[in-house]
Amino acid sequence: MSFDRKKESGLDPTVVSWETMLGAIEALGIVPFFENPIPGYSIEEMTPRENWFDGQEDLRLTPWDWKIPVVQSGCVAYGKFLWGGKAAFATVEWYAELMNWRRSLVKYQPYAEQLLVMDYLSEHGSIGIKEIRGLLGVKKSAADALITRLQMQCRVVTGDITRVYRGPDLHYNGWQVSSFCTPEALFCADALPGPGGFPFGETRSLVVDHSPDESLERLVAHIRSIAPEGTEKQVMKMLQ
Repeated sequence: MSFDRKKESGLDPTVVSWETMLGAIEALGIVPFFENPIPGYSIEEMTPRENWFDGQEDLRLTPWDWKIPVVQSGCVAYGKFLWGGKAAFATVEWYAELMNWRRSLVKYQPYAEQLLVMDYLSEHGSIGIKEIRGLLGVKKSAADALITRLQMQCRVVTGDITRVYRGPDLHYNGWQVSSFCTPEALFCADALPGPGGFPFGETRSLVVDHSPDESLERLVAHIRSIAPEGTEKQVMKMLQ
């Protein structure tokens, strides 16, 4: 697939490291992690087969692990917010557009249990699945579903991911633990940037100065410009 944005930026979208993965996300603005109905429009399809998860002994050489420093850079949003709850990345600019539209929809308003999680975040800053289970007294599957729903509402994003080392030799087999925060907390102006970092003195705002409907129009036009093989129906299904 040929991305128009690649021509503008001169960026090679081939993903072979966490730095090139972050670069591809920043060039495209918003992109799913996994292969999907729009041909070529995913981090998975930009990654050489030898660097994908299957058969890779050193998982630190795959996007599954590269997403950790990408998230920790503080430059992009990562979470389950496209295709009805599938993993995706977005820059602050395009996440703000998605947030402006999603939060205006009746179906994406939080209910009682979700509000309890939001109250917890207001007090503590971040939350994990274990904390959600303890707070609400629910099983892991219910906690996973709840946090995915909040990500689809654009009220929660992945704030951090840590590797889990197991066994007597502290072997890393790809198991990771995520914590979650609000996008406002992740992108606040006084937050310290990570390895990718914002340029010194630069701030990034989640506030847009136009209507939710205009945000949707901008998102559809942008995605169709960088993924021209996708139909408007496919793009709308991805965003809804």
